[in-house]
Amino acid sequence: MVNLNLSPEWLELRAVVVMALEPHPEAKEGVLRAIKSAGNGELRTDLEMALDRSAFACALDLEPDDWQEQLLCSTSDRVLLNCSRQSGKSTMTAVITLHRAIYHPGSLILCLAPALRQSQELFGKVLGFYRDLGRPVTPAAERKLSLELETGSRIVTLPGTERTIRGFSGTSLLVLDEAARVEDELYFAGRPMLAVSGGALMMLTTPYGKRGVFYEEWTSGRGWERYEVPASQCPRISEEFLEEERTSLPPFIIRQEYECSFEETEDQVFTTDMIDRAVAADVAPLFGVG
Repeated sequence: MVNLNLSPEWLELRAVVVMALEPHPEAKEGVLRAIKSAGNGELRTDLEMALDRSAFACALDLEPDDWQEQLLCSTSDRVLLNCSRQSGKSTMTAVITLHRAIYHPGSLILCLAPALRQSQELFGKVLGFYRDLGRPVTPAAERKLSLELETGSRIVTLPGTERTIRGFSGTSLLVLDEAARVEDELYFAGRPMLAVSGGALMMLTTPYGKRGVFYEEWTSGRGWERYEVPASQCPRISEEFLEEERTSLPPFIIRQEYECSFEETEDQVFTTDMIDRAVAADVAPLFGVG
């Protein structure tokens, strides 16, 4: 267990160092190398975790997979995770969420999902990690659906409807869990919250149909850093288990749940390809437009 209830003066200095180095990856890497060669010590460990999310994950007794290590080292503020079930996407998102709250004072992090139960699951991981670290920043309020730190950072869990998120502003990190299943209106209402703050946006999911904002952003969106993680790349999912699943589930479910494939939904009468082939740009609409 790591417990770093450090002085307010150090917390303030640490925040200044983190913010100053964040836009400069090469300088940040140089500082990290110097820190790692400086020997042991509480302040050295704390500053290393502030600058290196991989070190922060290791403090939680996690051993990141290759793709998780790449994600933790990423500086992108627009990330899409198209991942197999049980691949560790929620765990890494929880690590990133908690790191942001602890090491960036005053951050507002919103965790959204199609249903409150799903966003609670993600928040439960965040809260569990926070307690495992020994509450390294004193909580101002620790509730069932939110965590507020004395540094002004807040992590708020909300059900995924457009009405619930209006009124929030200055969001530092917006997380959409099970993003393939969220309503488009939630995504459209959420993005403006990042306009002034310049906050980050993460969408994580297992695919669900060739529809919705996640599918559109994954296939044609710009400015995203994309991670595709099939079950075959997850060392915790055995080939024996996958073979058992292949004998028990329909092929399209296997492709969707374990191979990151966007399949037609089970209630879809016409496939996406059929609809696309039925539309021609050179044929005028029967009833006109407008």
